[in-house]
Amino acid sequence: MIGAIIGDIAGSIYEFSNIKTTDFPVIGEDCFFTDDTVMTIAVAEALIKGGRNEAKTEKEMVKAFRKYGKLYPDAGYGFRFSEWLSSSDPKPYNSFGNGSAMRVSPVAWYFHSLEKVERFAEISAKVTHDHEEGIKGAKATAAAIFLARNGRPKDYIKRYIELKYKYDFSKTLDEIRPTYEFDETCQGTVPVALQVFFEAESFEDTLRKAISMGGDSDTLAAIACSVAEGFYPVPTEIKERALTKLDKKLLSMLKKWDEDLSVSSNPFEHRDIMLYADYLLKNPHTERKTIHHNDTNQDYVVPEYDETMFNFIRDAVASERIRSDYAQILAKHNIRSHQDMVCEVCDASEVLLEAMLTVIIYGERVKPGNVAWAAEDGILGDIMFYLRKKQEEENEE
Repeated sequence: MIGAIIGDIAGSIYEFSNIKTTDFPVIGEDCFFTDDTVMTIAVAEALIKGGRNEAKTEKEMVKAFRKYGKLYPDAGYGFRFSEWLSSSDPKPYNSFGNGSAMRVSPVAWYFHSLEKVERFAEISAKVTHDHEEGIKGAKATAAAIFLARNGRPKDYIKRYIELKYKYDFSKTLDEIRPTYEFDETCQGTVPVALQVFFEAESFEDTLRKAISMGGDSDTLAAIACSVAEGFYPVPTEIKERALTKLDKKLLSMLKKWDEDLSVSSNPFEHRDIMLYADYLLKNPHTERKTIHHNDTNQDYVVPEYDETMFNFIRDAVASERIRSDYAQILAKHNIRSHQDMVCEVCDASEVLLEAMLTVIIYGERVKPGNVAWAAEDGILGDIMFYLRKKQEEENEE
């Protein structure tokens, strides 16, 4: 979450004195932390105390927001949030403000699947920002951070956000900047912040481009830099400069967060391959290349996978969807080839779908191109589609 904190502090002095240039000193003497930083750290504390339990985490969110709101009453909260902080019975107030997105970044680092990141992003938002746009802004931001920190290319992240959250990234920053004004809504801030990330070339470039847009500068920079943190190295000098702006209480919580994350984090605990479903449903075709095998003195034609397909194969191998008992399951259903799978896939159980997926992935080891063939034939996309459908049905129950 240090990216969000850096963005907030760097943009603090420009929130009500916008600049439209990338040429400015990063985190000068006059910069300070605002409500963006305070509430981001509150989310981190709530996650730790919530123990990855949904109901408990929701309660801890309310407690943490109110605790830190009272510790830092002059951090610059919006009017309605200030009323919520002082209310004797705090209830969500149908907000679609950008506060839900500015504070969400810890969620994207605390969980190891995209599904859980989006679910807990919604929990972090809805205790105050229960409007559809407020929840959407938090989930889209958290999803972008999660995908970025898991090595997805920018084109993939953009495609995912466009397809799932329907944000429009057709305009460039140069087209947006001249008329962009102060906007405290998620729908007016999150797409611009993500566009900043998509066009930037480094963490510092993200920071500079974000502030150059004007508008709600500290929040826009907090959101953009929270995504950039997952994609680029954060310059040590900028990070250290930002940390000098925090007091002992915030630094102490930041230390606890780093310690908890280092103990609980396990990037190989779960690979969420469902995020590839839309890609595979398009039946991607691959380029072919010829390689010469010296031992057999023969040429072989193999697919030249793009980065997304390569990532899918890598993640599928490590996924909990891969079944060691796949051979017995397939034999029980008389499945011996891709053609047999076509007849079964639409009515297959989740276990059978996972067995089909396993044999396709394992087939790549002995026959390079097996995954490409299954993708181009459409069977791999169908398997992913029905796996996702069953997952969604489980979530609704």
